[in-house]
Amino acid sequence: MSRFESAFNAQSAVAEERRAAMLARIAQLRALEDRAAQASARSRPVFDKRGQLLPRERIGLLLDPGAPFLLLCSLAGYLQDTKDPERSVPGGGILAGIGFVAGVRCMVVASDSGIEAGAIQPRGLEKILRVQEMALENKLPFVHLVESAGANLTKYRVEGFVLGGSLFRNLARLSAAGLPVITVQHGSGTAGGAYMPGLSDVVIMVRSRSRAFLAGPPLLMAATGEVATEEELGGAEMHTSVSGLGEYLAEDDRQALGIAREVVQRTGWALPARAAAPSPALPADDLLALMPPHHREPVDMREIVARLVDASELLEFKPLYGAATLCVQARIGGHAVGIVSNNGPIDVAGANKATHFIQCMCQLGHPLIYLQNTTGYMVGKDSEQAGMIKHGSKMIQAVTSANVPQITIQCGASFGAGNYGMCGRGYAPRFLFSWPNAKTAVMGGEQAARTMQIVAEAGMKRRGITPDPEQRQAQFDQIVKVFDDQSDAFFTSGLVLDDGVIDPRDTRAVLSLCLDTCAEAAARQPRSMQFSVARM
Repeated sequence: MSRFESAFNAQSAVAEERRAAMLARIAQLRALEDRAAQASARSRPVFDKRGQLLPRERIGLLLDPGAPFLLLCSLAGYLQDTKDPERSVPGGGILAGIGFVAGVRCMVVASDSGIEAGAIQPRGLEKILRVQEMALENKLPFVHLVESAGANLTKYRVEGFVLGGSLFRNLARLSAAGLPVITVQHGSGTAGGAYMPGLSDVVIMVRSRSRAFLAGPPLLMAATGEVATEEELGGAEMHTSVSGLGEYLAEDDRQALGIAREVVQRTGWALPARAAAPSPALPADDLLALMPPHHREPVDMREIVARLVDASELLEFKPLYGAATLCVQARIGGHAVGIVSNNGPIDVAGANKATHFIQCMCQLGHPLIYLQNTTGYMVGKDSEQAGMIKHGSKMIQAVTSANVPQITIQCGASFGAGNYGMCGRGYAPRFLFSWPNAKTAVMGGEQAARTMQIVAEAGMKRRGITPDPEQRQAQFDQIVKVFDDQSDAFFTSGLVLDDGVIDPRDTRAVLSLCLDTCAEAAARQPRSMQFSVARM
């Protein structure tokens, strides 16, 4: 492989403009994440009075100090709880990420109980279902820090109740797959929430704080007339000494987390750290200035690739054929990978080239990285006659059938079927992250508005109606706004259509951690069973 020679001028006026735009988006991202942290921290007086730790403090004590932690879906629920961007609190009431507990790579999930007492929100449910699937696919122990008021009955939706059963089903699937499910019950688990510890392999409870019952005292009285205290119904001491729901009784949150660390350590799944790989020869800071804030300017994605791969060394596959589609072999964090990206629309040659390359990487067993930056497949008479549909379909078939881990980063535009051919969410990549400037839509807003305008005006012409210029422009602007609003990376991430929005400068670290996770999953051989571990 040869080292890439960059032609990028990081001091140019264009670069400075792009850098400023990206930094502004990153600042907005961090402000949204901080908004959720601050909303949770406002409950500190209540937590302090009860002798409890806040959810983020719990995660901090559980994880190994100084080890990487990949936060997942931090914007889940953004603009879904309210349409006001100044008031929306992202996160879905759940904190989740991949990190290390006593040297073991784990999926860590915590109720953000400082917000609405940890009540599960609609997008929070989607978030936890997503990270459960990630744990299953990547063979990760599932560590769950539970303190949840369950569903908010004032916002009851029947679909939340019905689909919420998948949360418990996935706990059983994880256990049956040989992946330990370890729960620290920090607070309440009522009704369906009681099945979180019930479907765990190991449960740690906190004296005077943990609660788990199918019906709390108010519901019990309403349903049967029976009067009982919370401790009698489902307290920590009762469950660890009478019902057997809990294995360990801790005196406080700190001790409970210490016990959880010891339980994870005793899996024996800790692995030695990988040897360090050579860093890119080109600075990661340039990634702030390489991508325009919109999709109208061309970008040489080789410049992006060279700032992500080891030693900035790459081998380009078929560089003269289908040049708008970029296929590269390289290493990231020591892992051999194939990278597919776009320097323009995907044409017939580009689709065939990508199909060939994807199959070659599957033959070699190398993970595939997709760096999305495309307005879609090429359209027009020449493309249609050349068989764009069938050749694009071959590329989609290759992505669908690939038998190696696939990881997608949405760097720029992700429009039309290009989203599909470049392994968008619908094609189940192992991981998918977005840059703050990314746009995802069936097409650009102006394209959509112009398309609708042409169709509407043709219909008016057939009926002999003359379009009103003001009304015509108002409709155009409205369609553009709808598309632009919904294509925004923060909006799509709020819908859990990615696994998180990341700072472009962190892309190499994120990819390295994901590739390490995939490699560890391939090497790990859990002892799967016909059934999950049943509580005795």
